[in-house]
Amino acid sequence: MSLTLDEIQKIARLARLRVTPEEATQLQSHFSGLFALVDELQAIDTEGVLPMSHAQDIALRLREDKVTETDRRDALQAVAPQVEKGLYLVPKVIE
Repeated sequence: MSLTLDEIQKIARLARLRVTPEEATQLQSHFSGLFALVDELQAIDTEGVLPMSHAQDIALRLREDKVTETDRRDALQAVAPQVEKGLYLVPKVIE
């Protein structure tokens, strides 16, 4: 599959990009190469190949889900300029 220059211009317009005729010609060759690669990949027989979540056969190490740090909220909020009901108060920046 290859794109025409009119299709390149239409895609550029939809993406709100300004493309000169020279750039459109260059993009046409880039897209043609990309589509050729996709066609080549689609020609590969993948029958019987199971989908993988990763290119290598790896397993993640799991750890126990437990709290490892103490609650330091009061100590951290003690140094804040303004706090109310456990929340940091900041100046309004958007009106």
